[in-house]
Amino acid sequence: MDDMPGPHVIRGSVSLPEAELVWRFSRSSGPGGQHVNTSDSQVELRFDLARTEALPPVWKERALERLAGRLVGGVLVVRASEHRSQWRNREAAAVRLAGLLAEATAPPPRPRRPTRIPRGINERRLREKKQRSETKRGRSSRDWS
Repeated sequence: MDDMPGPHVIRGSVSLPEAELVWRFSRSSGPGGQHVNTSDSQVELRFDLARTEALPPVWKERALERLAGRLVGGVLVVRASEHRSQWRNREAAAVRLAGLLAEATAPPPRPRRPTRIPRGINERRLREKKQRSETKRGRSSRDWS
């Protein structure tokens, strides 16, 4: 049963260390069959983000900051119960955890450099505005008697 595919890569050469993942299994609600009341197909995956050494310090800082609302005592918990088989739920949980960490450790976006509107474009806009206002003024109902 423990023939799970290779390590789940977060980004670059950094991947989830199997030794730091804590798995828990329980009965899942949702679809099932005759076997459903006896199999522990729901998966809970715990990763101690606060104590891990697998992430570069900068990434760890970023992740702790961005996932603060999701952490319980520095531990990130991911649940999966959408599949009927425990193995597929384990896959789903690991992929979800890797995705969360990849997003949380991503570098911040580069700041936007403000650009100036070229003078010609601005002047054209003002010219067109003036023309439009003249057109509309010409429609006003003055001196129609």
